[in-house]
Amino acid sequence: MSSPNVMPPSTEFVYEAIVQIAPREALGRSPLGERFIVPILGGSFEGPRLRGQVLAGGADRQLVRADGVRRLDAFYEMRTDDGTVLTVRNRVLIDDPPGGERYAYSTLEITAPEGPYDWLNRRVLVGTLRNLQPEQMAVCIGVYQLV
Repeated sequence: MSSPNVMPPSTEFVYEAIVQIAPREALGRSPLGERFIVPILGGSFEGPRLRGQVLAGGADRQLVRADGVRRLDAFYEMRTDDGTVLTVRNRVLIDDPPGGERYAYSTLEITAPEGPYDWLNRRVLVGTLRNLQPEQMAVCIGVYQLV
Protein backbone atom coordinates (compact mmCIF):
# COMPACT_ATOMS: atom_id res chain seq x y z
CA MET A 1 0.00 0.00 0.00
CA SER A 2 1.44 3.38 -0.96
CA SER A 3 0.81 6.69 0.67
CA PRO A 4 -1.35 9.08 -1.38
CA ASN A 5 1.20 11.85 -0.68
CA VAL A 6 4.24 9.97 -2.03
CA MET A 7 4.84 9.83 -5.76
CA PRO A 8 6.88 6.90 -7.14
CA PRO A 9 10.20 7.96 -8.64
CA SER A 10 10.70 8.57 -12.32
CA THR A 11 13.99 8.69 -14.21
CA GLU A 12 15.96 11.31 -16.08
CA PHE A 13 18.67 10.37 -18.61
CA VAL A 14 22.23 11.20 -17.44
CA TYR A 15 24.52 9.56 -20.05
CA GLU A 16 25.18 6.56 -22.24
CA ALA A 17 28.61 4.90 -22.20
CA ILE A 18 30.18 2.51 -24.69
CA VAL A 19 32.76 0.58 -22.67
CA GLN A 20 35.36 -1.51 -24.48
CA ILE A 21 36.26 -4.72 -22.68
CA ALA A 22 38.80 -7.53 -22.90
CA PRO A 23 37.75 -11.20 -22.91
CA ARG A 24 36.45 -12.56 -19.61
CA GLU A 25 39.03 -14.40 -17.49
CA ALA A 26 38.06 -17.18 -15.07
CA LEU A 27 39.17 -16.74 -11.43
CA GLY A 28 37.84 -20.05 -10.09
CA ARG A 29 34.92 -21.27 -8.04
CA SER A 30 34.06 -19.89 -4.63
CA PRO A 31 31.38 -20.90 -2.11
CA LEU A 32 29.15 -18.23 -3.71
CA GLY A 33 29.68 -19.29 -7.33
CA GLU A 34 32.06 -19.10 -10.30
CA ARG A 35 34.22 -15.94 -10.37
CA PHE A 36 35.42 -13.98 -13.42
CA ILE A 37 37.10 -10.67 -14.21
CA VAL A 38 36.66 -8.52 -17.33
CA PRO A 39 39.31 -5.81 -17.84
CA ILE A 40 38.01 -2.42 -18.99
CA LEU A 41 40.04 -1.09 -21.93
CA GLY A 42 38.46 2.35 -22.48
CA GLY A 43 35.48 3.86 -24.23
CA SER A 44 33.37 6.99 -24.36
CA PHE A 45 30.30 8.48 -22.70
CA GLU A 46 27.90 11.28 -23.54
CA GLY A 47 24.84 12.90 -22.03
CA PRO A 48 23.15 16.31 -21.83
CA ARG A 49 25.42 17.58 -19.01
CA LEU A 50 28.65 15.60 -19.45
CA ARG A 51 30.72 13.71 -22.00
CA GLY A 52 34.20 12.28 -22.29
CA GLN A 53 36.28 9.12 -22.22
CA VAL A 54 36.14 5.93 -20.17
CA LEU A 55 39.69 5.33 -18.95
CA ALA A 56 41.53 2.02 -19.30
CA GLY A 57 42.53 0.22 -16.13
CA GLY A 58 39.22 -0.58 -14.47
CA ALA A 59 37.67 -4.00 -14.24
CA ASP A 60 34.35 -5.76 -13.90
CA ARG A 61 34.35 -8.54 -11.31
CA GLN A 62 31.66 -11.12 -12.00
CA LEU A 63 30.06 -13.84 -9.93
CA VAL A 64 27.88 -16.49 -11.58
CA ARG A 65 25.63 -17.98 -8.90
CA ALA A 66 24.41 -21.59 -8.86
CA ASP A 67 21.01 -20.40 -10.15
CA GLY A 68 22.67 -18.78 -13.20
CA VAL A 69 22.16 -15.18 -12.06
CA ARG A 70 25.23 -13.01 -12.61
CA ARG A 71 26.34 -10.30 -10.17
CA LEU A 72 28.75 -7.76 -11.67
CA ASP A 73 30.76 -5.19 -9.74
CA ALA A 74 32.57 -2.79 -12.09
CA PHE A 75 34.96 -0.12 -10.81
CA TYR A 76 36.58 2.38 -13.22
CA GLU A 77 37.26 6.05 -14.01
CA MET A 78 35.90 8.40 -16.66
CA ARG A 79 37.46 11.71 -17.74
CA THR A 80 35.11 14.45 -18.88
CA ASP A 81 35.97 16.69 -21.83
CA ASP A 82 37.08 19.41 -19.39
CA GLY A 83 39.54 17.05 -17.65
CA THR A 84 37.52 16.15 -14.53
CA VAL A 85 37.97 12.55 -13.41
CA LEU A 86 34.89 10.72 -12.14
CA THR A 87 35.08 7.38 -10.32
CA VAL A 88 32.30 4.92 -11.15
CA ARG A 89 31.14 1.85 -9.25
CA ASN A 90 28.44 -0.01 -11.15
CA ARG A 91 26.75 -3.03 -9.53
CA VAL A 92 24.68 -5.05 -11.99
CA LEU A 93 22.28 -7.98 -11.65
CA ILE A 94 21.72 -10.04 -14.80
CA ASP A 95 19.14 -12.81 -15.08
CA ASP A 96 18.92 -14.65 -18.42
CA PRO A 97 16.33 -17.35 -17.70
CA PRO A 98 15.97 -20.05 -20.37
CA GLY A 99 13.04 -19.07 -22.56
CA GLY A 100 12.50 -15.91 -20.52
CA GLU A 101 13.18 -12.24 -20.90
CA ARG A 102 16.63 -10.89 -19.98
CA TYR A 103 16.81 -8.70 -16.86
CA ALA A 104 19.93 -6.48 -16.60
CA TYR A 105 19.77 -3.45 -14.30
CA SER A 106 22.22 -1.75 -12.00
CA THR A 107 22.82 0.80 -9.30
CA LEU A 108 25.72 3.20 -9.75
CA GLU A 109 27.76 5.35 -7.40
CA ILE A 110 29.70 8.13 -9.09
CA THR A 111 32.25 10.07 -7.08
CA ALA A 112 33.06 13.51 -8.47
CA PRO A 113 35.36 16.23 -7.12
CA GLU A 114 33.90 19.56 -6.05
CA GLY A 115 32.88 21.54 -9.10
CA PRO A 116 30.51 21.25 -12.03
CA TYR A 117 29.85 17.50 -11.61
CA ASP A 118 29.46 17.28 -7.84
CA TRP A 119 25.70 16.94 -8.30
CA LEU A 120 26.45 13.29 -9.22
CA ASN A 121 27.53 12.71 -5.59
CA ARG A 122 24.02 13.60 -4.44
CA ARG A 123 21.85 11.51 -6.77
CA VAL A 124 20.56 7.94 -6.85
CA LEU A 125 21.65 6.52 -10.20
CA VAL A 126 20.34 3.40 -11.92
CA GLY A 127 21.46 1.81 -15.14
CA THR A 128 20.79 -0.56 -17.98
CA LEU A 129 23.31 -2.89 -19.59
CA ARG A 130 23.36 -4.13 -23.17
CA ASN A 131 26.03 -6.42 -24.60
CA LEU A 132 27.36 -5.24 -28.00
CA GLN A 133 29.21 -8.49 -28.78
CA PRO A 134 29.96 -10.05 -31.22
CA GLU A 135 29.89 -6.85 -33.34
CA GLN A 136 32.34 -5.20 -30.94
CA MET A 137 34.00 -6.17 -27.66
CA ALA A 138 31.98 -3.65 -25.68
CA VAL A 139 28.91 -3.05 -23.56
CA CYS A 140 26.47 -0.14 -23.65
CA ILE A 141 25.53 1.31 -20.27
CA GLY A 142 22.58 3.68 -19.94
CA VAL A 143 22.58 5.79 -16.75
CA TYR A 144 19.56 7.56 -15.25
CA GLN A 145 18.95 9.52 -12.08
CA LEU A 146 15.86 8.99 -9.97
CA VAL A 147 13.78 12.16 -9.76
